[in-house]
Amino acid sequence: MKLLMLGGTEFVGRAVTEDALARGWDVTVFHRGRHAPPPGAAAAHGDRTAPGGLDALAEGEWDLVVDTWSGAPAAVRDTARLLRDRAGHYAYVSSCSVYAYPAPAGHDEDWPVVDGSPDAQATDYAADKRGGELAALDAFGDRALLVRAGLVLGPYENVGRLPWWLERSARGGPVAAPGPRDLPIQYVDVRDLARWTLDASAAGRGGAHNVVSPSGHATMGSFLEACAAATGGRAELRWTDPAAIEAAGIEPWTDLPVWTPPGEGHDFMHRGDVSKALAAGLRCRPVEETVADTWAWLRSLDGPPPLRPDRSAKGLDPAREAALLGL
Repeated sequence: MKLLMLGGTEFVGRAVTEDALARGWDVTVFHRGRHAPPPGAAAAHGDRTAPGGLDALAEGEWDLVVDTWSGAPAAVRDTARLLRDRAGHYAYVSSCSVYAYPAPAGHDEDWPVVDGSPDAQATDYAADKRGGELAALDAFGDRALLVRAGLVLGPYENVGRLPWWLERSARGGPVAAPGPRDLPIQYVDVRDLARWTLDASAAGRGGAHNVVSPSGHATMGSFLEACAAATGGRAELRWTDPAAIEAAGIEPWTDLPVWTPPGEGHDFMHRGDVSKALAAGLRCRPVEETVADTWAWLRSLDGPPPLRPDRSAKGLDPAREAALLGL
């Protein structure tokens, strides 16, 4: 297989590139040149937002294109149109955020989505991802696979959710653990996302798929206990009622990454239906493996983990955590 990876040097794109190389595929990574692609991949440079930014893709044919773009949908539109007669399949890594909010527990790919346009400039994340989906569909039709990823965790994470919990656990002491302990969470290991995307594309699958673990594959308890174990067991998890967290003005998802309290926000983020992707071969590794491998990656770095400049900082200030716990 010949793969054109749009991106391919960070997090999801890097995982896709590494998986494809491990299969022995011929991989070309198209990127801006800010980071080196994994060894073994050919590189083509360009900026999709700049005039002439796609010139390096003017020639060439590929079996598959994988695109993780989350900015202006017009960039997906221009790239997909350029490649539609020279690529067999187009996998666009979208997001479950495209669903109209609120969505009930068990919502699947048929739930209504937000408005979006393939011609739009950057607006908001959900609308941009929906516009990217429409751009891929417009150019490739049933040769377009829409990979609606949920929360993505694992090595190379550049958003800072799992890395924050690991670093907090490594500091040890009392840790504000947002409850309930048995609250189900839904996420996908970036490597499982990459493997499924390539498998499904090679099989010729098209259309939208929710690509995330089944709700309850892990819980807040198993997730945070895995973080504590991986970092040496010095963290003392103190399970805290959601009402106390709300009363303290602490924000779910950002101050306490991954977590959303029971209710419509939790139903939207952590209780979607994934039966379609499971039937198409999605397999999710244990949370303990995701956590341990991410901690090993963090320890291999010379400095702090890389973070995307377009995402907000994650994590709870130590003084606010101490106040919440009454310390």
